[in-house]
Amino acid sequence: MNSKHQFVQLSDGHFIPGLGFGTYKPQEVPNSKTTEATKIAIEVGFRHIDCAYAYEVEEEVGLAIRSKIEDGTVKREDIFCTSKLWSTFLRPELVQSCLERSLKKLHLDYVDLYLIHFPVALKPGEELYPLDENGKIICDSVDLCATWEIMEKCKDAGLAKSIGVSNFNRRQLEMILNKPGLKYKPVCNQVECHVYHNQRKLLDFCKSKDIVLIAYSALGTQREKRWVDQSSPVLLDDPVLGALAKKHKRSPALIALRYQLQRGVVVLAQSLKENEIKENIQVFDFALTEEDMKVLDGLNRNFRYVTFNLMADDPNYPFADEY
Repeated sequence: MNSKHQFVQLSDGHFIPGLGFGTYKPQEVPNSKTTEATKIAIEVGFRHIDCAYAYEVEEEVGLAIRSKIEDGTVKREDIFCTSKLWSTFLRPELVQSCLERSLKKLHLDYVDLYLIHFPVALKPGEELYPLDENGKIICDSVDLCATWEIMEKCKDAGLAKSIGVSNFNRRQLEMILNKPGLKYKPVCNQVECHVYHNQRKLLDFCKSKDIVLIAYSALGTQREKRWVDQSSPVLLDDPVLGALAKKHKRSPALIALRYQLQRGVVVLAQSLKENEIKENIQVFDFALTEEDMKVLDGLNRNFRYVTFNLMADDPNYPFADEY
């Protein structure tokens, strides 16, 4: 199974599997489902597991990884595990404590990749989304370049093999890249990316800087009410995806995942269903033609499912810029 994987080389020399298993889940789904699903994912051949402090399932993910190491399915070095620094920990003095909390929950000595989850800082504390008495989010003012310096220290300390960012726009990436005394540049930028929002300009910029783009919500999100407008189009119901799925005798989800791989994008596939998890790993078993790719490019409408609107008033809100 494992030999089929395509790997992408990061600018620091490490390799990331081109397909990853996403572990975000809606609040109403019991956490135990994550352990179950992650075990299945590892059993069928997923080796790249994407999680985050803010998903609140790192203990469950860690349990799954541990059980698959203990039963001999994988060794630790076969697994590529990502976690992310949450916005309430962006002050330099808090960065390492967030990573250490994640490592403790995951029962790991290091993560393979550690990302700044979102460029807007929130008031430090135990609340993931600190709100004032009017229900408005309480932001914090932090210099992201100072945050990045501690990310570099975490890499030097061996707590993270590689470091990157998530949800950064071009301007924010340039700010880090142009930072005086930069020791390590971000190896990747993980962003929402799918056929309705293909991130062409950001992808081209990232490629020009040797930064890998990682796609989340590549299958159109789980449409969680908290985050996603329920009247938004259902990505996998798109007739063009459906027609290509018929042509290749694959599912629309596989077409959407394959599209990203062929553009040089590392893609995350999230599912809690065994049949879907098993199906998603088949993305390496077929290829789209150049014509197929052009047709899929034509679906772009710069449509975002996840807007993080509650942070839209902050000057560091990333989605006000064109890209």
